[in-house]
Amino acid sequence: MTDLDLFHRINALSAEEEALWLSAGHGEGLSQEERERLEAIKVELDRIYDLLHQRQARRAAGLDPAEAEERPAEIVERYQQ
Repeated sequence: MTDLDLFHRINALSAEEEALWLSAGHGEGLSQEERERLEAIKVELDRIYDLLHQRQARRAAGLDPAEAEERPAEIVERYQQ
């Protein structure tokens, strides 16, 4: 997967997230399924950004960015800020 592929995936997920929030803004609110989907989108975005950052760091260090690996949600979601 290339950086461009990651950016396309980020854009697609962001568009889906925006559409869900837009539908909620029309006074309908979000269903349980939509809330769960928003949470899944958040986690997936975090994982993609993590992979993108790994690729950028590897590139900056003179290493092969293709060797970066997508980490499980359990790891990415437990990062301390």
